[in-house]
Amino acid sequence: MGTGASKNADGGSNGGEEREESLDQAGGQFYVSLKMENYRLKGELSPHVYGSVPLVGSWDSSKALSMERESASMWELSFVVPPNHETLDFKFLLKPKDGNIPCIVEEGPNRLLTGGTLQGDARSALFKLESEEVLEYRVFIKADRVSPFDLAASWRAYQENLQPSTVRGIPDVSINSAPAPSLENGSPATLELDLEHYVVPAPSTSGLVYAANLAENPRSLTAAGVFNDGSGNVSQFKECGISVDQPASLKAMEVIIPDPPKGYSGPGMVESKSVGTFSPLQKADGHKGLFVDRGVGSPRLVKSSSSSVFSFDLKLDTETKNSMPAAAGAVAAAAVADQMLGPKEERHLAIVLVGLPARGKTFTAVKLTRYLRWLGHDTKHFNVGKYRRLKHGANQSADFFRADNPEGIDARNEVAALAMDDMIAWMQEGGQVGIFDATNSTRSRRNMLMKMAEGKCKIIFLETICNDERIIERNIRLKIQQSPDYAEEPDFEAGSRDFRNRLANYEKVYEPVEEGSYIKMIDMVSGYGGQIQVNNISGYLPGRIVFFLVNTHLTPRPILLTRHGESRDNVRGRIGGDSVLSDAGELYSKKLSNFIEKRLKSERAASIWTSTLQRTIITASPIAGFPKIQWRALDEINAGVCDGMNYEEIKKNMPEEYESREKDKLRYRYPRGESYLDVIQRLEPVIIELERQRAPVVVISHQAVLRALYAYFADRPLKEIPHIEVPLHTIIEIQMGVTGVQEKRYKLMD
Repeated sequence: MGTGASKNADGGSNGGEEREESLDQAGGQFYVSLKMENYRLKGELSPHVYGSVPLVGSWDSSKALSMERESASMWELSFVVPPNHETLDFKFLLKPKDGNIPCIVEEGPNRLLTGGTLQGDARSALFKLESEEVLEYRVFIKADRVSPFDLAASWRAYQENLQPSTVRGIPDVSINSAPAPSLENGSPATLELDLEHYVVPAPSTSGLVYAANLAENPRSLTAAGVFNDGSGNVSQFKECGISVDQPASLKAMEVIIPDPPKGYSGPGMVESKSVGTFSPLQKADGHKGLFVDRGVGSPRLVKSSSSSVFSFDLKLDTETKNSMPAAAGAVAAAAVADQMLGPKEERHLAIVLVGLPARGKTFTAVKLTRYLRWLGHDTKHFNVGKYRRLKHGANQSADFFRADNPEGIDARNEVAALAMDDMIAWMQEGGQVGIFDATNSTRSRRNMLMKMAEGKCKIIFLETICNDERIIERNIRLKIQQSPDYAEEPDFEAGSRDFRNRLANYEKVYEPVEEGSYIKMIDMVSGYGGQIQVNNISGYLPGRIVFFLVNTHLTPRPILLTRHGESRDNVRGRIGGDSVLSDAGELYSKKLSNFIEKRLKSERAASIWTSTLQRTIITASPIAGFPKIQWRALDEINAGVCDGMNYEEIKKNMPEEYESREKDKLRYRYPRGESYLDVIQRLEPVIIELERQRAPVVVISHQAVLRALYAYFADRPLKEIPHIEVPLHTIIEIQMGVTGVQEKRYKLMD
């Protein structure tokens, strides 16, 4: 039988009644949608509708409205009934293409819509042919009362979509080598000779920060600068120039690493009540050295020295929900597959850096951490050097790193174990990817880490090998200039000699990675060639990491981000659309061209990237001498059914959507549109290509897109992305290089 869907006059809520009254006062009209399921049409017959109002022919079959094919098995017709015809009588009919053959009207009484409600029982449409054969088709009838505003918005969108694009015919890739036309002095588009005149403060002005200082603080760190090992033994250390986020009033507060009742000791371990301390192995084991007794070894039952009961390993099932990334698309799909099909330990991934000093390990760790966080994975960077400086002080000479210094070896193993314990504890609370940043240059150190991680997380070693003496020398100079290890060394040459001696100590005992799962980056940092070797790497996330590392390098270059010039929709306060520029926007496009000519005059390999929307293409049009590439991925966030509306209109006519967006702008997806997480997913190829580029790039795009791109470079949390300020007519210059990411902003006009 057929179905009739319409508003129920008796079942509406008070809110619905108020809306009906307001629509009545505003001259509300009925939007009628008729559908017929018809996949067995006979001959040349096509379905039509006619009825009591002039719009549907006033019962004249020659003026009946034809239904359009919506799909292979469905025909559809929509129309609006004026408010003075709230009662609509109509029928379906089959009309032959040959006008000389009479139409076939459906059997039964007229269908009646009164006040938007279908009267009588819903029924199928029955048609009796001359051969007495009866055709039966299901029909679907829906009537909604709509405001004149809704109709006007639909008509406006329809009309704007009909307007031809002003950039039609411009290819996706164009190279305009002609010089830009010179601007006369005094022209509104002329810029000052000194571009610094236009510099405005950036949101964060923290300046250069030593990369390792941005890593996680030890959990055993206290505001007073005290490590507490749980046994009452307290060791003091210097802050070493590293800021720690602790309340000033909590001077005596200590964050103690507790004795975990669910930890395990490895073979040959001597159990101890003291957590975070080291106990010598029994001499009968034939081993030397000190190992931390904090969960090292394979999972098994152990008996605590302070308890008479056995304890079990921590369960990872309870944090499954927390270990899901804040992401959409492929990242979310891969995470779900890993949770459902992968081993428990593979729910958490530890990227363990390996390499000699001054090989770019920390730089790589920082970039990888930023990339994974931006994709939605909860990622933290644990730098063992930071632990060492906080535990044992920064002013350690090269002798501390000698292979024949047992006290130094024990101290370095101690802080490595502390950092690994902190990382595993964080993972068991829901963390997803830990970046373990240290030299880890011997097989014994790596074996210790693998035992600690067994059954808790999957380890992938990431070894950085650099044979380019120029890059090594540059890294050594930066190390002496920026590292807290040499902050109190006024003599640069003395610091350089000490660091080279430290490097020589590591080189004597260095053992390349040959065990487990690993990625080797050999001479990749320059961006020119090199090798990358992988062993036993599988899964979505490890694959993305390899792909990212293949495309990253240290070559300094600027990336300029700017929104298009002001558009006509910006003036009207409407979102989405594809309008042209306003007069102010046209002026900005000329000023931007002048700026690019001055800023990149010596960078002839630079390129201009735009979206495929005409407001960005028009903004880039005055820029000459650089190739221009259109990216669909750079298009503005898709506002779906809200495209062309302003937020006041959305609030008034779609209050539930407006409230949903206000509650969570990051995850909110416009009806038939996108969310910010969707935008991030489609921008990943853009990020990879920006990392791969060795020349400057100018990105002319849109507010939501630039918020997402900026958040990547500035390492801003995902939840902040929808609120990042990206004003019109402002250029954000991101300087990428070995020292990290620096930002400068230029405001060319108000």
